[in-house]
Amino acid sequence: MGKGSRKKGPKTTSDRKPKVRDVFVGQPFEGLAAETELIALREFVPSATAALTLAGSGEKVTLGTVLPMAAAAFVRSDGERYVGMQVQTRSSDISRDLGRALQWVLEAKEGDVLSVPDTTTPPTADEKARLQDLLDTTVELDATLYNDFAWWLPEDADASGDVALSLERANAAIMPTERLGAGAYWVLAGEKAHLRWVRPEPENLLLQALARLSAAGELGLGEGSRYAGSFRAHGLLVPVWDLDPEAHAREWADAKDQLGVRLEAALKSLDSEPLNAAERRSRDGLIGRQLTIR
Repeated sequence: MGKGSRKKGPKTTSDRKPKVRDVFVGQPFEGLAAETELIALREFVPSATAALTLAGSGEKVTLGTVLPMAAAAFVRSDGERYVGMQVQTRSSDISRDLGRALQWVLEAKEGDVLSVPDTTTPPTADEKARLQDLLDTTVELDATLYNDFAWWLPEDADASGDVALSLERANAAIMPTERLGAGAYWVLAGEKAHLRWVRPEPENLLLQALARLSAAGELGLGEGSRYAGSFRAHGLLVPVWDLDPEAHAREWADAKDQLGVRLEAALKSLDSEPLNAAERRSRDGLIGRQLTIR
């Protein structure tokens, strides 16, 4: 029998597995009311937790910034379930990574640890593993900040072995941080203090509004502050202000809220008033002031 005769017939459509293209998701938390808070917890908040509200489920899971040994998820010895935001590996879609870790921890037992998120299993067309699929998308996060990582352990428990070493290192790396509002955090980084504020608006609109305030001399937070620049994180812009490190975080709360009111007014004014020449120059200057916080 010749080679041509030995060849199998053409595959039918039902025999072929659908190809799913793994596309990079630049704004992984889009559609979640907690988007700005998730970005802050992922990028620069050192020690914090927040209760997750699962869609159609009464299960309790806590989101943590950093878990022991930077794990993706674990179940504490008392049964408390945790999913970690700040991990070492990621795929093209952080929301899917976190969603898979969340699904894992719901089935895990006390003492189980997921060291790294599942970033290698190709997504399927019908996979429902993103945070947007698993969480109540309308609920914001109420983050609780800590001065250390003692929350890793149940009350009256002592760390030992690798966990003790990881706890010591994590505690040593904490920068004093306080929350001033959704996605807005005061951070004392060495000899400098900053306000880092994750904003939900599209970058172009936000830059125009910031430029309008800058041209009017209204972009600061008062004496002892200056606008430092901005950085991008997961599809959103994060403006940063340098602050007087001698002032306590609470002293900036009112100024931050007043700035928020001015910023909202500037955003609304863009609908009817395009930027003038001075404001366009301010925008060009702001675009050039990109920061790196790592």
